[in-house]
Amino acid sequence: MSTAPHPERVAHAHVRDVTLPRHLGTLALVTVDNGLDHTKPTTLGPAGVAELTEALQAVQARVRGGELAAVAVTGKPWVFAAGADLTQVTAVRTRDQALALGRNGHAAYELLHTMGVPTFAFVNGVALGGGLELALSCTYRAVSADVRALGLPETGLGLVPGWGGAYLVPRLVGIERALEVVLTRPAANKPYGAAEAARIGLVDVVLDAADFLEQSVRWAADVLDGTVHVERRPLDDEGAWDRAVAHAREVLDATVAGSRPAPYRALELLAAARDTDRAAAFAAEDDALADLVMTDEMRASVYAFGLVSGAKHQHAPDAALARPVTRVGVVGAGLMAAQIATLFARRLKVPVVMRDLDEERVAHGLAAVRSSVERMVASGRMSADAGARVVGSVTGSTELSALAGCDLVIEAVTELLPVKQRVFAELEQVVGPDTVLATNTSALSVTAMASGLAHPERVVGLHFFNPVAAMPLVEVVRAQETDDAAIATGLDVVARLGKTAVPVLDRPGFVVNRLLVLLLGVVVGAIEDGTPVEVADHALDRLGLPMPPFELFDLVGPAVGLHVLTSLRADLGERFPRSPGLERLVADGTAVVLPRPAPGLPRRVDPAIQAVFDAAREHPRRDIPLDGPGLLDAVLTALTVEVGHLLDEHVVPSADQVDLCMILGAGWPSHLGGLTPLLDRTGYSERVLGRRLLPPGTADVPRD
Repeated sequence: MSTAPHPERVAHAHVRDVTLPRHLGTLALVTVDNGLDHTKPTTLGPAGVAELTEALQAVQARVRGGELAAVAVTGKPWVFAAGADLTQVTAVRTRDQALALGRNGHAAYELLHTMGVPTFAFVNGVALGGGLELALSCTYRAVSADVRALGLPETGLGLVPGWGGAYLVPRLVGIERALEVVLTRPAANKPYGAAEAARIGLVDVVLDAADFLEQSVRWAADVLDGTVHVERRPLDDEGAWDRAVAHAREVLDATVAGSRPAPYRALELLAAARDTDRAAAFAAEDDALADLVMTDEMRASVYAFGLVSGAKHQHAPDAALARPVTRVGVVGAGLMAAQIATLFARRLKVPVVMRDLDEERVAHGLAAVRSSVERMVASGRMSADAGARVVGSVTGSTELSALAGCDLVIEAVTELLPVKQRVFAELEQVVGPDTVLATNTSALSVTAMASGLAHPERVVGLHFFNPVAAMPLVEVVRAQETDDAAIATGLDVVARLGKTAVPVLDRPGFVVNRLLVLLLGVVVGAIEDGTPVEVADHALDRLGLPMPPFELFDLVGPAVGLHVLTSLRADLGERFPRSPGLERLVADGTAVVLPRPAPGLPRRVDPAIQAVFDAAREHPRRDIPLDGPGLLDAVLTALTVEVGHLLDEHVVPSADQVDLCMILGAGWPSHLGGLTPLLDRTGYSERVLGRRLLPPGTADVPRD
């Protein structure tokens, strides 16, 4: 991967005059447009900011000459502005250069604030980060009803809203909502739609998309002549402000735990925004932005963002070999099977049949599909008509013959190799010669599953993650005999499902489970050696992982975790430790975590399980059990070794694909860049493997 800076796609600023109705005068309309189609959103780099500054200065001169009654900013079709050009941000080599990025953006946007006439943002499409801040710098904001991406994602990218957002947002929406906009939504990668943005006060009016620009001009005229009055909320009182900030800091300490600086710097800016004047607040944003641009966490975050964004648009080199899929079969009717059936019916819009051994199981699976759809309809994520179509397109049967005529059949039955082998052997007797057979196994050998079949070349792994609807990754597994047509079909189907596919070779645990279960295995192995459970559960906090180890165990299910750990130990050896304590927890059905203490706070391990591990221990404690830092070192060392094995075994072709898997399949934090940038910048790669995993500067600050 090249670390050379990409040339800037310059956002040009085109100005034209629009005559306002009712003889109200002339509005200067500034359109920000990089000249490319909507698949390449407009972003603002140094040259684009300079051109915008020049255009706004020329417009302001006309205002002073009495030529204009108002000024408005809009974007090209479907895109207002998608924020700063991150390729130019990561090309910065010094803090002074980083400081200039913030100051120049503020200077450009401040021209809208000091224009001398009312300014309007006609938000016709995506407005993220610096794009939304461009709109916030205007006096008034109209948004098209079909806009689905409004937000300030900077803290999720290792930055802060650095072009006015940290100061302006709490004044528009109040401090509690501002904390959501700046901290909570970026952490969840959940931007606002038009209606929600209007409800909280980020924008002033939602207008129909069909003739949005014309409506926006008429609305601006209504504002100018007083027909429409836009209310602004009063500033929150000091006590409410301080309480909201204190609670946000408590949540950050519990969830982020100091693992990355950006959320804390953003919180500082929000905390000070109430009693700081505009110029001082913007100067503080400049300083915070300059500091954060020079952090490895920011560079890793941008690397992760680019990796995920690029993966959404990648295509199989042999896509022409993909077979059409017009009917899908699912073997099994349990939790995963029902989720997979719902996804296929919803996204592919094809008939789906679930087959299980008895009517009770089939009925339970169909009920799970119906319940899932009803929840989506109730939440507004699916229309009632679409929900009825999905439910109607999923049928169930106990007859194997019901799967005849399916173009793709995926099994989601018990994780036992003989059971899956029997399923495939039975399927081969009823399906057509071109039917692709897929397995959702999380750790078993796809090659072994296909052995003994007349046509093992059509067997492919499609490893979905739980919950299926939410998790974006599917590992597409090539077994020893899998042919290109089966792989192409799998990749095509995954793309049509709206998921990201990562092709992997058939090795134990593939990528995500191999690494995650190893991590958990090292943690429980340390407990077996005498590390207290509570110490072990907190040892990885400084990484900022989505959840501590035992909450992860609870999510995947201790029995599932134990099964995969045991399977990987059998295939890969002693580096995947045995855990008598975990075996006892599963045998007794013991809960491993306590209820969530409060919304937004993580769950923690139940101290009572310490006694279970102590009672199950089969060997003496270590003389000096690992403390928290020692356990973190042991985990990172083990992961480094395993990444080396993954690459040596060609499970994936390059280290960045390991990161893609961990980000999308395990929620590995963007500020780490996935896994391999962390191992590189902390020295584990070179110390353990004798080499870096990524080129220098790929996901960290270039160092001369």
